[in-house]
Amino acid sequence: MAGTEVPCIFDTTLPYLREDAFALFVDRMAAWWPNEYTFSHDPDCHLSIEPMVGGACTELAPGRPRIVWGTVLSIERPLYIRLAWQIGPNREVIADPAASSRVMVEFRTAADGTRVELTHTDFLRHGDGADAYREAMSAPEGWPLCLARLAEAARARK
Repeated sequence: MAGTEVPCIFDTTLPYLREDAFALFVDRMAAWWPNEYTFSHDPDCHLSIEPMVGGACTELAPGRPRIVWGTVLSIERPLYIRLAWQIGPNREVIADPAASSRVMVEFRTAADGTRVELTHTDFLRHGDGADAYREAMSAPEGWPLCLARLAEAARARK
């Protein structure tokens, strides 16, 4: 129903210490982010998150302009990172961080490694496409796929 705010909340556990789980997520995003979800679909593209408040989340592919797809709103290494998710319902880039949804990723020590908890909120900022976008990000091909790839990358590097 339009006008309601229902967040996407997902988690996975990585066989890493919290510092290493944070580093994989933030510093080595290209090692796990699905290539089919990059803008260029180029396996040689470089994904990065500048790990500081105001830092840009970018994609740079050979022969293409740099794309800013997010902004770091807050970060405390290795506890959490909060992003302005500047990707809209139709995979368009949203230039203004204030007009985008939010993604919070928290890293919690667990008995078997680190629990990574991802919460995607503020879909209402996307207007009429908000509900469909939340449904897409909640679907198996959305955040669950991304976190599964993160877990696969962690196991492969263990």
